[in-house]
Amino acid sequence: MTALGGIVVALGLFAVLISSVLSSAPTSTGIITRPVHTTTTPRHHVTRSTTTKTVTRRNSTNGRPGATPAGTYGVGTVTLNFVDQTRTVTFRTGLTEPRPLTTIVRYPTVKSASGTPGAAARGPFPLIIFGHGFNEMPGIYHRLLRYWASAGFIVAAPIFPLENRNAPGGPLETDLVNQPQDMSFVITSLLQLNAESGNQLTGLINPKEIAVSGQSDGGDTALATAYDPTLRDPRVKAAMILSGAEIPWLPTFTIAPGGPPLLATQGTRDDVNLPKDTGEFFDSAPAPKFLLKLLGAHHLGPYTNDPTQLPVVEQVTTAFLHYYLERDRAAMQTMLNVGNTPGIGRLLAYTTALGANSAK
Repeated sequence: MTALGGIVVALGLFAVLISSVLSSAPTSTGIITRPVHTTTTPRHHVTRSTTTKTVTRRNSTNGRPGATPAGTYGVGTVTLNFVDQTRTVTFRTGLTEPRPLTTIVRYPTVKSASGTPGAAARGPFPLIIFGHGFNEMPGIYHRLLRYWASAGFIVAAPIFPLENRNAPGGPLETDLVNQPQDMSFVITSLLQLNAESGNQLTGLINPKEIAVSGQSDGGDTALATAYDPTLRDPRVKAAMILSGAEIPWLPTFTIAPGGPPLLATQGTRDDVNLPKDTGEFFDSAPAPKFLLKLLGAHHLGPYTNDPTQLPVVEQVTTAFLHYYLERDRAAMQTMLNVGNTPGIGRLLAYTTALGANSAK
């Protein structure tokens, strides 16, 4: 674990990088997993339009894998049908059943000349669990998720049983309170497959390098999974909250001490997840933490199809993960440079225990 002195980056005018703080926590599980075959205007509802074995891992001067540029790897996809038999879901149709958590996993592959995915690249790789927003599906975020996978991450996107747009009888946002446990269940399920032989994920995941992320309600989910004292998963070593907030049906939500490094992103013109919603949890989060302000951005575009803001989100999030999961020191400067792109983004960075209002 490296100790890191402080920097505050405000409005893109200056930044002084001294060192880093790397979070650690013991592994914990206890959730049963069984892979099987399955088939009001809410706060986070938006109208949107939509548009699918062997290389050497990267090297670094400190003996650990170094940062890999996006596009280094091809991207393969596998769909896994998990069911949590220990918890149930009741759909609007009245049907009650064990919670189905179909999960789309993107993983690095050998890059072929034809552009088609080759064999799985040689791992292990860090794992990202990504949560979709209310009345959405993971597919709308395919560009961002693919970008991460091409940079050397396993990216798993579960379909939440009641918040997805195809939920029987229609989606129901109040099920949001159950989704942090869904994320933990998916982590456990994937690590089980990683440890078993004879499947596409065998040996691909580094169980010590796990991040959670999500957009809108998916960001709410990731926030609780990483920080809430009753829901926190100590296996999570980094969190990226994309236009998310505290879960409104968890009135006792707090940021537990000792949580992982945080990157929050927020559009300044987002009228679904307001800037103050992000500010509420960000101000109370411990360092190290970063806030990427997307100038003039609305709720969904920066994470799906905005031609100027999506590339900034892709690069800053990837650099954050390279730095805090893989200890690549050069990645911090990438965060600072790209995050402070004039007219597009401003990156506020706290790397020591400064006051909540120290950077503006």
